[in-house]
Amino acid sequence: MSEYTIIIEKAEGNYSAFCPTLPVCIATGSSIEETIERMKEAIKFHIEGLKKEKIKIAVPFTKVVSVEVAV
Repeated sequence: MSEYTIIIEKAEGNYSAFCPTLPVCIATGSSIEETIERMKEAIKFHIEGLKKEKIKIAVPFTKVVSVEVAV
Protein backbone atom coordinates (compact mmCIF):
# COMPACT_ATOMS: atom_id res chain seq x y z
CA MET A 1 0.00 0.00 0.00
CA SER A 2 1.31 3.45 -0.91
CA GLU A 3 0.28 6.86 0.32
CA TYR A 4 -0.27 9.54 -2.32
CA THR A 5 -0.81 13.22 -1.59
CA ILE A 6 -3.86 14.74 -3.23
CA ILE A 7 -4.83 18.39 -3.49
CA ILE A 8 -8.52 19.23 -3.15
CA GLU A 9 -9.85 22.55 -4.36
CA LYS A 10 -13.29 24.10 -4.07
CA ALA A 11 -14.69 24.62 -7.54
CA GLU A 12 -17.92 26.27 -8.57
CA GLY A 13 -20.62 23.85 -7.40
CA ASN A 14 -18.31 20.96 -6.47
CA TYR A 15 -14.78 19.95 -5.45
CA SER A 16 -11.92 18.87 -7.67
CA ALA A 17 -8.74 16.99 -6.81
CA PHE A 18 -5.44 16.04 -8.39
CA CYS A 19 -2.35 14.09 -7.40
CA PRO A 20 1.01 15.88 -7.90
CA THR A 21 2.83 12.54 -8.19
CA LEU A 22 0.38 11.28 -10.82
CA PRO A 23 -0.60 14.51 -12.61
CA VAL A 24 -3.03 12.82 -15.00
CA CYS A 25 -5.15 11.59 -12.07
CA ILE A 26 -8.05 13.90 -11.37
CA ALA A 27 -11.48 13.53 -9.80
CA THR A 28 -14.45 15.63 -8.80
CA GLY A 29 -17.23 15.23 -6.27
CA SER A 30 -20.08 17.07 -4.64
CA SER A 31 -18.38 16.83 -1.22
CA ILE A 32 -14.83 16.52 0.06
CA GLU A 33 -15.51 12.95 1.16
CA GLU A 34 -16.89 11.96 -2.23
CA THR A 35 -13.95 13.63 -3.98
CA ILE A 36 -11.48 11.69 -1.81
CA GLU A 37 -13.19 8.38 -2.58
CA ARG A 38 -13.26 9.14 -6.29
CA MET A 39 -9.60 10.15 -6.17
CA LYS A 40 -8.70 6.83 -4.53
CA GLU A 41 -10.50 5.05 -7.37
CA ALA A 42 -8.75 7.19 -9.99
CA ILE A 43 -5.30 6.49 -8.53
CA LYS A 44 -5.98 2.77 -8.29
CA PHE A 45 -7.28 2.66 -11.88
CA HIS A 46 -4.28 4.66 -13.13
CA ILE A 47 -1.75 2.41 -11.36
CA GLU A 48 -3.49 -0.74 -12.66
CA GLY A 49 -3.17 0.68 -16.18
CA LEU A 50 0.53 1.44 -15.68
CA LYS A 51 1.12 -2.11 -14.44
CA LYS A 52 -0.75 -3.57 -17.39
CA GLU A 53 1.37 -1.53 -19.82
CA LYS A 54 4.53 -2.31 -17.81
CA ILE A 55 5.23 1.38 -17.24
CA LYS A 56 7.19 2.45 -14.17
CA ILE A 57 4.95 3.66 -11.35
CA ALA A 58 5.96 6.98 -9.82
CA VAL A 59 6.99 6.76 -6.19
CA PRO A 60 5.07 9.17 -3.94
CA PHE A 61 7.30 12.14 -3.20
CA THR A 62 5.11 15.14 -2.44
CA LYS A 63 5.37 16.95 0.89
CA VAL A 64 2.65 19.43 1.77
CA VAL A 65 3.33 22.21 4.23
CA SER A 66 1.08 25.13 5.13
CA VAL A 67 2.81 28.41 5.90
CA GLU A 68 1.45 31.60 7.42
CA VAL A 69 2.26 34.84 5.63
CA ALA A 70 1.53 38.29 7.00
CA VAL A 71 0.04 40.45 4.25
